[in-house]
Amino acid sequence: MGIERFSAKEWRRREAWHLHKLGLKQRDIAVALEVTEGAVSQWCGAVRQGGLKALVERPRSGRPSRLSQQQQCLIPDFLWHGAEAYGFRGEVWTCLRVVAVLEEEFGLHYSKSQVSRLLKALGWTPQIPVTRAIQRDEAAIRRWRAETWPQIQQQARQERRTLVFIDESGFYLLPSLVKTYAPRGRTPILKEWQTRDHLSVMGGLTAEGKIYTLVRQESLNGLHTVEFLLHLLREVGSRLLVIWDGSPIHRRREVKEFLAQGAARRIHIESLPFYAPDLNPVEWLWRQLKESEMRNLVCLDLEELHMQFHLAVGRVRGRASLTSSFFTGAGLPVGKL
Repeated sequence: MGIERFSAKEWRRREAWHLHKLGLKQRDIAVALEVTEGAVSQWCGAVRQGGLKALVERPRSGRPSRLSQQQQCLIPDFLWHGAEAYGFRGEVWTCLRVVAVLEEEFGLHYSKSQVSRLLKALGWTPQIPVTRAIQRDEAAIRRWRAETWPQIQQQARQERRTLVFIDESGFYLLPSLVKTYAPRGRTPILKEWQTRDHLSVMGGLTAEGKIYTLVRQESLNGLHTVEFLLHLLREVGSRLLVIWDGSPIHRRREVKEFLAQGAARRIHIESLPFYAPDLNPVEWLWRQLKESEMRNLVCLDLEELHMQFHLAVGRVRGRASLTSSFFTGAGLPVGKL
């Protein structure tokens, strides 16, 4: 049975009706969905008169969009990987940057105003862009955990490959703040450098709990991906089964050429479902480093941050039960490989 999909607008209307049936007040529903109380009232009234079909988004008159509905649904996933994955400096999305992404991914050129309207229709605001994962396919994610993951482990055993999850993250000079105890009325002060300078990190985690990293003081690109894969071949083994997401730096021309020139025989690639960072145990490693090992840490420069990062990774490497918990957190039981 196929999974029913809705546009961002129709999903918001249906969610408003669902919350209304649960007994929430119109004011609370409006705040949760970032709409007006009048809109919530109008949608609920429409359902009472005409049923759920009254919430269906009506096709607009005028020139049809050059992007298909499926292509439009992919845009939030592209942007979720961050601007630096597309070669920009700094994790900031502007209309001009999105124009470049659409041209790269689909070969279509849009103006700034067209992109602005498109992002608004997809539920992205002009402030800090945060995806709500409206298109996240929970059923597909459950199937991946229940069916695909055991198959991948079996394939790794049969082909004698080392299974490695790969992911990327950024570590900033701005400290990762968490709560701390202090005398009442005397809030602790951390003096920080006001800068967005950061380390770009690519991490690999094997099913045995081994951690590997590549750290650079620049945005990661396809060449860094190839460099990290070569590093894993040297350090982990000559036959790998790599699991990663659909980040653009995993799909760069350099990576495709590297695999086509013979590396594909040594490295088998599996992709995670869209909108499922929680399936990657490396995401849990990043969380451990930022929220525990390096919490409230103030560094004077990137060299000190680099040193503290490696010290933190070293502490995690020394705790086998901790690395195994990353797989538990991702809901991926590890059998004997």
